[in-house]
Amino acid sequence: MNGFGYNIEALNAVLAEVIEGSISPVAWAWFKQVDTNNTTAFYGAFAMMPRKTGKAVIDISAEQKDILNTIRPGFTIDNWATDRLCRVWLLIQPDIDKGKYFRQIENLFTTGEMKELVALYSALPVLPYPELWVKRCAEGIRSNIGLVLEAIMYRNPYPAERLDEGAWNQLIMKALFTDKQMHLITGLDERNNPELVCILIDFAKERWAAGRTVDPALWDIAAKFTEAGLLNEMKQGHWESAGAI
Repeated sequence: MNGFGYNIEALNAVLAEVIEGSISPVAWAWFKQVDTNNTTAFYGAFAMMPRKTGKAVIDISAEQKDILNTIRPGFTIDNWATDRLCRVWLLIQPDIDKGKYFRQIENLFTTGEMKELVALYSALPVLPYPELWVKRCAEGIRSNIGLVLEAIMYRNPYPAERLDEGAWNQLIMKALFTDKQMHLITGLDERNNPELVCILIDFAKERWAAGRTVDPALWDIAAKFTEAGLLNEMKQGHWESAGAI
């Protein structure tokens, strides 16, 4: 299949190695025989994955982690469950034309339950034709399912690479609203921008007005585009002396 921005053969090899070392021989035998180019078989395997492979945390070595990051920078599978990794591997296998592939994956996004959506959003950095999934990524940010949001936000390089500024800013604000761990968001510093800082400052004002606390990460983001003295005043809540950014 065309459209990969990395060495798909190398990625397949290391992921298969991790999978084989993380599931039972019986599960591995079943996994290898799945016909990923048969739509019915593909959907069936995707749905049955937890029952076939289990949900234990994968076993991955430091060397395998380094190889993954070399093949696809920023892509990590640390602490994934076996069914999640197997589903992601399945998603990058079909050797079908671009239109059919898009429809096949779109159908999964439309009908998937929570764990299936986690796998789908986790796969964004390695799905072929990355330009096709920008809208899906942006729509996913509006989810109210914590695990789905974390799959999009945490250690996932795709949003920082592909989202426009408005969607990226929405992602950061959603992370703050839902108390996500900001340091796990890939590209947080690189995608920082003045418009985001303005939104963050307004957000902080509203939080304080309501007697609520502000995530300290907000100030780390705002510092790049805010004068130090003004930032200190804002931290102390002295809004009357805080002018425009």
